[in-house]
Amino acid sequence: MIVKTEEDIKALKEIGKICGSIRNELVQKTKPGITTKELDEIAGELFEKAGAVSAPKGEYDFPGYTCISVNEEVAHGIPGERVIKEGDLVNIDVSGSKDGYFADTGISFVVGEGDEIKSKICEVAKEAFDAGLKKIKPGAKKNGIGKVVMQTAKNNDLTVILNLTGHGIGRTIHEKPDHIYNYYEPWDNELLREGMVIAFEPFISTREEEVYQLDDGWTYVTENSFVAQYEHTIIVTKEGPMIITE
Repeated sequence: MIVKTEEDIKALKEIGKICGSIRNELVQKTKPGITTKELDEIAGELFEKAGAVSAPKGEYDFPGYTCISVNEEVAHGIPGERVIKEGDLVNIDVSGSKDGYFADTGISFVVGEGDEIKSKICEVAKEAFDAGLKKIKPGAKKNGIGKVVMQTAKNNDLTVILNLTGHGIGRTIHEKPDHIYNYYEPWDNELLREGMVIAFEPFISTREEEVYQLDDGWTYVTENSFVAQYEHTIIVTKEGPMIITE
């Protein structure tokens, strides 16, 4: 989507604030003993209260209001009877729509006390996001974002997931540009445009560089790695990137 009016910006900010607040509430409620289904039901109530619609459920008939992934699960985890435990690496991914506008946000974090590597990849995912954010401006090459994400991972003796990417967003949950890569792709030299709306989401991995899908048709996992994501929806502006999901 290319933002054209103040009404566009106002509507995007509204759904961005809704998704961000639901994400924050779920992070706060993620304590040992709660199930991922119980967390998701909280999200459902919050979406309804805000007059918004879950994007995974509304657009793809996903079996949950949010995607909640734990430990070996990287993305699109289905909420269910899995009980959250101390030290789990959890990813909360919230996307929704209101009045025809969409936003998407996600964060990985460790529940309570966890091992050092789980905490490290969460910190590096945020660091990679911050590095990429500096590259988001009109006229900049899109592949410059992925270049600094990958470099940030390498600087910390980590790597990135190659087959999960960011994407355009705005009037639908996934739109042009199709991919915001987390590594440098020489041919991907499209220029960022004023008003472009993107979901930027580094995935930082301890070892493996690809995920595969489980037989449930949704959940992405790794064989033997931990992965952390950090995601916001951003409007590209001349004054700097405008994060609408904080």
